[in-house]
Amino acid sequence: MLPTTILIDEAPRCVVRPTDMKALQRFLRNGRGYLLAEAGEGTITHRPADPGELAKWSNALALHRACGGEEEDFLGTPL
Repeated sequence: MLPTTILIDEAPRCVVRPTDMKALQRFLRNGRGYLLAEAGEGTITHRPADPGELAKWSNALALHRACGGEEEDFLGTPL
């Protein structure tokens, strides 16, 4: 999948690149506490990352690779 922005009440929270829709749904379900930490009962949605969000995701991936990480081990970054 392409990098995807996770939104909380329509505000960007993080950019992730799951392997498939099943992985995205698992992340949304398991990460609910992290994603809604300040919003309590907020609404979680997602959309393709815009160019600015994609640049932040790419920079975070480059940092992950610089310390020896593999791309398949990198999920995403907070915004």
